[in-house]
Parts: sequence; C-alpha cells; structure tokens
Amino acid sequence: MYSKEEAKKLKEQFWTNFGRFMSLVPNEEGLKINWVNYRTSIKHLYFRMDADNKRASIYIEISHPDEGIRELMFTQFQEYKKILHTELEEEWIWNKNYYDEYGKNAARIGIELNKKVSVFKTEDWPDLIRFFKPRMIALDRFWSNAKYGFELFN
Repeated sequence: MYSKEEAKKLKEQFWTNFGRFMSLVPNEEGLKINWVNYRTSIKHLYFRMDADNKRASIYIEISHPDEGIRELMFTQFQEYKKILHTELEEEWIWNKNYYDEYGKNAARIGIELNKKVSVFKTEDWPDLIRFFKPRMIALDRFWSNAKYGFELFN
C-alpha cells in the first residue's frame, strides 16, 4: 500500500513519462501536441485518459452544465458514431448520463482496458501505454475532421 503522497508521485511519474513518450508523435496536422491534456478547443468537451490501481479507461467527456446543450453535443457525436468507431477500429460504450464519484452528471463515450492494471505498478506501464497511445492518436485523427461540426458549441 502506498501513502497518498507516494501514490500521487507515481501517478504523476506515469503521466509525465507517457507525455514524454507521446511528445515524439505529432498530431494529425503534423504539429506538436500535449497528448495528456488534449485540447479540443470546445468548452466542456474533453478527451480523457484515466488509470488507477485496478483499471484504465479512455473516454470523450461532455460536461456542459446545461443538460440541453450537453444532450445536443451527445447527439452530434451520435451523428459521427460510425466515423468515430472506424477511426478507433473498435466500438466504445455510449453513456448519455454518467455520474462521477462526486455526483456530477456528464455524457461519456469511452472504453476500459479489459485487463487488471495498476498505474502504481511500473511493470504495468507498458500495457497502459499500449492501451492509451493508439486510441489517443485515433481520437486526434477523428477530431481533425469532426471538430468543425462542433464549432457551434463554442
């Protein structure tokens, strides 16, 4: 078991290493990008990666505070569902009403690694990188074309 401080440091170390590893990969337009904190440039729309002591997941999060706008954004993603899944080469889980551990409502489209991994075990880091890397690159490929359909939400 790790202390809170040790756990925080290990998590930070993983994300720093992942960021360094990914810094060699340009985005779809050939530009340098911060893959760990991917910027969609649409307010309340995020591409997130998460890893803890049991699992890893990657997802699109729509967290607009206005339920109606959040629903419209989710519907807009549904219009692009086939394109998204083609880029990802897999189908993700669509959840229109996701509640996080704090009770905050958001819409999520994502997938979880179907293997028990821990961000706190450095021997699991290669599995985490193999999970996150191709999916972030595919999300970026998707977003380079789809983002224009979301500009009305800015």
